[in-house]
Amino acid sequence: MNAGKLATGDLKTGLLSCTPAGAMILVRQIHGKDLSGLNALVIGRSNLFGKPMAQLLLNANATVAIGHSRSRDLPELARQADILVAAVGRAEMVKTDWLRPGVTVIDVGINRVAAPEKGDGKFKLVGDVAFAECKPVAQAISPVPGGVGPMTIAMLMANTVIAAHRRGGVTAPSF
Repeated sequence: MNAGKLATGDLKTGLLSCTPAGAMILVRQIHGKDLSGLNALVIGRSNLFGKPMAQLLLNANATVAIGHSRSRDLPELARQADILVAAVGRAEMVKTDWLRPGVTVIDVGINRVAAPEKGDGKFKLVGDVAFAECKPVAQAISPVPGGVGPMTIAMLMANTVIAAHRRGGVTAPSF
């Protein structure tokens, strides 16, 4: 029901999926609520994140493209983006030459990669964006870990507060 409400543009009576909602708060902190005139690319088309994220960006008036494994020239699509959201599940796939200077990058990917420097059989978490090389090019970039993950938890709490208010017949706050 909530996915259907989002798809039809009803952001008032449903509950938003936590990770896309948290990512949107990060975007709004940088660009404000109205994203008119901005191009956004969501890399990943999952029902749990990619499609809801694209819908939230569209509802904020961004021009939205969704890229995926079958997109013809994903780096070229990325270079056109003012806002790039990566949620594809491929470690450090997005490189600096994919980005235009000043882009806002929201990295939702969580990938475990070998970290022999930590010891035999150890790993580290990295995102879908090559953070260290992309950071100097981006206006803003979310780290992995520590970026969108805490925002997801915050939005879970926000949804709990909203649901409690609605159940009690009280006007719910907006986040």
